[in-house]
Amino acid sequence: MHFLIGLLVSAIGLLVAAYLLPGIEVADFTSALWAALVIAILNATLGWLLSLVVFPLTWLLPNLIYFLIDALMIYFAGRILKGFRVKDYTSALLAALVLTVLHFLLGA
Repeated sequence: MHFLIGLLVSAIGLLVAAYLLPGIEVADFTSALWAALVIAILNATLGWLLSLVVFPLTWLLPNLIYFLIDALMIYFAGRILKGFRVKDYTSALLAALVLTVLHFLLGA
């Protein structure tokens, strides 16, 4: 249940990011849900692998490294999906910031 709530919050966060940021485009809510799911899967697989590779930096700067990896997964999801586009990595960083703030505020 917690995963589904987190997925919905992420989808809403992507829609908010698309509204606020010119470099993020989301076609509709369904595309935002798919993007949130793909980002979650990428974080669970590729993000975990990247965390292992940069483990010494993760130990020194854990939140920053996870934030950068999350932005990279958002960027990759924008390249994979049709209804979700990310212009560049800077837009992905800003979208990751929007998602982080929204998850913090909603406690998801």
